[in-house]
Amino acid sequence: MSGAVTRLNQRLARNWGKVGPAFLPFADVASDAMPMRRLLRLSLFQVTVGMAVVLMIGTLNRVMIVELGVPAWLVAVMISLPLVFAPFRAVVGFKSDTHRSVLGWRRVPYLWMGTLIQFGGLAIMPFALIVLSGDSNGPIIIGQAAAGLAFLLVGAGLHTTQTVGLALATDLSPPETHPKVVALLCMMLLLGMIASALLFGALLAHFSELRLIQVVQGSAVATMVLNGIALWKQEARDPSRTRPDRAAPRFAETWRDFNRGARARRRLVALGVGTVAFSMQDILLEPYGGRVLGLPVGATTAMTALLAVGGLTGFATAARLLGRGTDPYRLAGVGAMAGLAAFSAVVFAAPFQSAPLFAIGVTLIGLGAGLFAHCTLTAAMATAQPGQIGLTLGIWGAVQASAAGSAVALGGLIRDGVSALAERGALGPTLVAPATGYVTVYAIEIALLFATLIAIGPLARPAGRTRVSPVSSFFPLNS
Repeated sequence: MSGAVTRLNQRLARNWGKVGPAFLPFADVASDAMPMRRLLRLSLFQVTVGMAVVLMIGTLNRVMIVELGVPAWLVAVMISLPLVFAPFRAVVGFKSDTHRSVLGWRRVPYLWMGTLIQFGGLAIMPFALIVLSGDSNGPIIIGQAAAGLAFLLVGAGLHTTQTVGLALATDLSPPETHPKVVALLCMMLLLGMIASALLFGALLAHFSELRLIQVVQGSAVATMVLNGIALWKQEARDPSRTRPDRAAPRFAETWRDFNRGARARRRLVALGVGTVAFSMQDILLEPYGGRVLGLPVGATTAMTALLAVGGLTGFATAARLLGRGTDPYRLAGVGAMAGLAAFSAVVFAAPFQSAPLFAIGVTLIGLGAGLFAHCTLTAAMATAQPGQIGLTLGIWGAVQASAAGSAVALGGLIRDGVSALAERGALGPTLVAPATGYVTVYAIEIALLFATLIAIGPLARPAGRTRVSPVSSFFPLNS
């Protein structure tokens, strides 16, 4: 009897070993140079980045407006301050490529400095917010300045940490595993955001200023601990690579080399336009479902969950297909076309009053955005020149973060402006409807996705072909 059980266990183990990688896209991400345990430990820096994003954009956004009574325009300014540092990601990446140190580390000093900056911002943030709310004896102007400094520090810290962390992951992992490494890091960012949102919501269910201080400063401590664990013994010391007398190029020279040629500029344009196209809806989907389709709060929250599920599916799909040699820009174009179908479904959900059609559109938005982000990041890693990995990833992050932040603000402004005109009847009696402002934004996103396809088309051309149409470049006739 025991022999039969043993044989059955062995057969199940063999079958699971065959089936596992097919359904677990990260099962084969590990390598001899980068074991799974070490890679998961390094990915903790993405968890802290997700935690900081949720804290600023989600939790503190609501707390400042509702519980602390801070004006909404001032909250919007505070939340937008981290974008000020986004363009400097390119400089941070370049500095980590060319860092001079007798200790032999290139990435670790910048990872640690980004962690310290993020910790400092989180440490002073709750006290600054309390002064800002007027619930103290201090002048409000001091609270405004301190809160602005806190948000700026958190933004600078997370941008530095994420840029250098991605560069370090690229250094440590073999090129053939880069698509799956990117997918794993993106997944950890999403998981960090989801877990943080649930945790912050539970801890602040019974709000008090003392509880706010505890939550924010607990996040600061968690950032230090998790990032310390992430970078511990990851980068090997190599003094010959960082010796002080080593010749290092200037940033302007390296930037000119990187930006040389039309393809380099086209890659950045495609990334920026595509990111704007997928990001303008970030703060509009839940209000659209509630106001236009009449969905309750629980249903709109479920739609946000579907968006995350779609994103995870996009990351996993891209990891599998890119690992098989699929061209990243061709797959990014597929993501853009998924976005066209997604926003069309969301638009038509209004006249049909169809929640299922809206749910399909939201899921496809996540899928398309996941494919696009994963593929453009993988392409950036693949095209990085030796010694320019940090710069390349820094430029990708700068364009992506700046485009996403600007798109969110632009989407809200367009929605409010068009809705105000529609309610006054300035656009005609047919458009006097709650959906007008939202649909306008979605229509602009559809147009931008077409522009993204035009920009990506030449990048996806197979080598050796002189003339390929944008559509056939994604779906070749002989495939």
